[in-house]
Amino acid sequence: MKRHVTEGLHRDAVGLDQKLPAEVAALLVEGQIAAAVAVRAALPQIVSGATAMAASIGAGARLHYIAAGSSGLMAAADAQELGGTFSIPSEQLRIHMAGGLPTGVEMPGGTEDDTEGLAFALADLGPSDTVIAVSASGTTPYTVAAAEIARARGATVVGIANNGDTPLLNLAHHAILLPTPPEVLSGSTRMGAGTAQKIALNMLSTLMALELGHVYDGMMVNLRADNIKLRARAAGIVAQAAHVDPQVAEAALDAAQGAVKPATLIAAGGISPAEAQDLLEQTNGNLRVALARLR
Repeated sequence: MKRHVTEGLHRDAVGLDQKLPAEVAALLVEGQIAAAVAVRAALPQIVSGATAMAASIGAGARLHYIAAGSSGLMAAADAQELGGTFSIPSEQLRIHMAGGLPTGVEMPGGTEDDTEGLAFALADLGPSDTVIAVSASGTTPYTVAAAEIARARGATVVGIANNGDTPLLNLAHHAILLPTPPEVLSGSTRMGAGTAQKIALNMLSTLMALELGHVYDGMMVNLRADNIKLRARAAGIVAQAAHVDPQVAEAALDAAQGAVKPATLIAAGGISPAEAQDLLEQTNGNLRVALARLR
């Protein structure tokens, strides 16, 4: 059986339990840095995967995040942020985690081998959907089986793994290999491998949002202000994007019921909420294009 790099022994791990805490801490942080650097090797595949995700969301289809164990936690964290950060509708997002999302501190390990029920869980998976499947080993039965179902249904598969030439990456249309070195704590893929996965997942969703027109000059312009913190952030975004005073931005946000894109157009052009919404529909929600037409 092929030995995975993620299961190997780190070159500096011999005698780890005899080292001073400061020495171990230094090894751990260097392991995290090495994991982050490993993501550079997959930039083209991350870009193409993000384009596939944007196409699915733009077509009104769904993103399915699929994983087990710590990889599942990384995938779920990214999926659950998409609503608040980019206002991606919840009906366009699915999270499939082996054993279900944990509600307590226990996360049974045996569930990653359980593929029963996957076909039912993926019953609404269609050819316009994109599956983001994550597995450090690249061989997790639950994740690989889900990728096989996705291929059979004609869906696009974005596969993320930390070991090359593995079933998951071989099934993926967009194979994202994150070649992280052996963990300082051998086999504990919540560490280096998990860090690289989180970076790749965050990049995928951010690049997707850029393609969908949800980012303007590095600002999250598709958010809807529904709490005090977001209200302050949204007002700042509107003021900066529309080049208006904070008071004007606040009034525009009120008129747009907290939605940043239409509020920006209202503030910049003095138009009505209905006119702002109509302009956004004409420009596929791209604020930069809408502002250019307005001006």
